[in-house]
Amino acid sequence: MDALDGNAVAGTLAELFGSDLTDATTICIGCGDHRPVGTLIAYVGGPGIVLRCRGCLTVQIQIVRTPRRVRIDLRGARLLE
Repeated sequence: MDALDGNAVAGTLAELFGSDLTDATTICIGCGDHRPVGTLIAYVGGPGIVLRCRGCLTVQIQIVRTPRRVRIDLRGARLLE
């Protein structure tokens, strides 16, 4: 699975949150790094989308679509601003 940057999922994030989140800042729960979502490491080739911290590789955001719902897990991000 190839790693991209968070800008690769800009359309999905805008669809789910109603605005462009690539400039929104996250704070990593693992290392405390402050970074825009667009600069996170994105993996999109699996059953969902995974966004990881560039500093420590902690999974900050996971997005999984099923036929009936979308699950967004933000446990790895202390803050999404």
